[in-house]
Amino acid sequence: MSSAKIDFAQVRFLVIDPHPLSADLLKDVLQMLGAIGVVKCATTERAIELLRQEPFDIVITELETAPMNGFEFVHFIRTSSNSPDRLLPVIMLTARSEREYVAEARDQGITEFLAKPFTVDALYKRLISVIARPRQFVDAGTYFGPDRRRRPEPFQGPDRRESAPRQSVTA
Repeated sequence: MSSAKIDFAQVRFLVIDPHPLSADLLKDVLQMLGAIGVVKCATTERAIELLRQEPFDIVITELETAPMNGFEFVHFIRTSSNSPDRLLPVIMLTARSEREYVAEARDQGITEFLAKPFTVDALYKRLISVIARPRQFVDAGTYFGPDRRRRPEPFQGPDRRESAPRQSVTA
């Protein structure tokens, strides 16, 4: 496991999962890591009510939720003027881990993605990433959420911001 030491007893979690056994398992794992503030709910509607009533540090949501699915929920959190906290870290924990689902979650502004079945170590690493190494948020007009670039890579190619504007050609 990572060398970062996090006191999970200080972190408030909201777990959104319509499957009681899955929600209970996740709560048990979080408690094993030291969390004491774990609240579960089965619907995104209830989750929004809870987020308006009390502060949470991290939301862990299933994709298959109702009345909004996990993508719609994250879109609401990131873009709605009624959002309780646009910067709230959201981890999507779902069995729907095909590439298109991961890409859609990223494009909606998910903070981290974790596939079911998950290991305690994999969940721990996502939590450490969210808490100890949070990514900057980007507001790019059509996207609001954590910077999707994870690795600092040198930029290759022309810098569009400094490039000379294209010359229009008239015939």
